[in-house]
Amino acid sequence: MNKNTSASVLLNGILKENPVLVLILGTCPTLATTTTVDGAFGMGIAAMAVLICSNVFISLLRKVIPESMRIPCYIVIIAGFVTIVKMLVQAFLPDLYVTLGVYLDLITVNCIILGRAEMFANKNPVVASALDGIGMGLGFTLALTLMSTIREVFGAASFAGIAIPFLENYKIEFFTKAPGGLVVYGLLIALIYVVTHGRAPVKKSFSCEGCPNAGTCHGAACEKKGAES
Repeated sequence: MNKNTSASVLLNGILKENPVLVLILGTCPTLATTTTVDGAFGMGIAAMAVLICSNVFISLLRKVIPESMRIPCYIVIIAGFVTIVKMLVQAFLPDLYVTLGVYLDLITVNCIILGRAEMFANKNPVVASALDGIGMGLGFTLALTLMSTIREVFGAASFAGIAIPFLENYKIEFFTKAPGGLVVYGLLIALIYVVTHGRAPVKKSFSCEGCPNAGTCHGAACEKKGAES
């Protein structure tokens, strides 16, 4: 794996394929944990740790895991690493453990982690999979931190729990609530689109070729019918 390819894989998740702002994945923890910078950053780091470890482990076992059992196997592997991370957070960062609550457990079904396992780690060697995990994890963490900074500063007049006195009389509590989170989320997605001139989203054509369920899938039948016509 050459340096250019390594850099491309590592940087891909930060902007071009940012899991939150471009691929629009992991929306649930994004909206739920970004009311405070501490909670958002903690969630990002926890998810990144699970993503890196699961990517590496799945890449190591990619030739051993049966094709028909790959998704259940991925979930078991991811759940194992989530349990380890959860225990470490509970032991060494109890305040963060309380703040994140059930969302630590929900990392197991985070579509970013399962998606990278299926789309990347399952098809690439260990080093590339580790770099992909780091890049996607950084992209996730940066997106959450940016979003939480806006919401906490303007909604609670504080940053990482530290009060900002001159904003106290001007805070807009709307930003700390769910609708405010959706507004900030939408504005950040629009900003990324403008900054990249609409080139950030990955535009690919997909087909049913190679899918193990293609024979029974309605989408495959539609694709075949379209090709014949």
